Amino acid sequence: MRVLGIMGSPRIKGNTDLLLDEALKGAKSKGAEVEKIIVDKLQIAPCREYYRCMRDGNCAIRDDMDGIYPKLLEADVVIVASPMFFYGLTSQVKALVDRCQALWARKYILKQDPLDAARKGAFIAIGATKGKQLFDGSILTVKYFFQSIGVKYTEELLVRGVDKKGEIKEHTTALSDAFELGRRLAKK
Repeated sequence: MRVLGIMGSPRIKGNTDLLLDEALKGAKSKGAEVEKIIVDKLQIAPCREYYRCMRDGNCAIRDDMDGIYPKLLEADVVIVASPMFFYGLTSQVKALVDRCQALWARKYILKQDPLDAARKGAFIAIGATKGKQLFDGSILTVKYFFQSIGVKYTEELLVRGVDKKGEIKEHTTALSDAFELGRRLAKK
């Protein structure tokens, strides 16, 4: 089983990164092969609406997304982790999501959908505020992203009221919750 973690925070070893690492450790403890992509370290241009993808299912832009597409398609589990920036995903991970328009086109326009319907996805999100609707928009975005890459949204870990780097370590259950989330995702 392959588990792909997409770390959408620009803050390395921050709260989002720590939670994703725990989820990946949990998956690894069940025998999964894990990989983490740190989106902030990649060169991913935003979607430019060239629409080449509508013709052949491939994006016209050549950058680090070329290496990400196969990983998204080969993973049995995809975990997206992002802090909330103005009640939304970070621009880094949003660029990755938007560039998956090519995979959406393969599935819905070109009718090329050979993916296994049993693939699972999870969303890990952290926000500094405690707003009731803090995660609503991002959840919708991640659900549609997963749908376009043939992954079922099955799990989420949403943590409010955490901001300072490393503050998640003071949260009573978040790290263990992330570990258990990874373990559940890695079950066959």
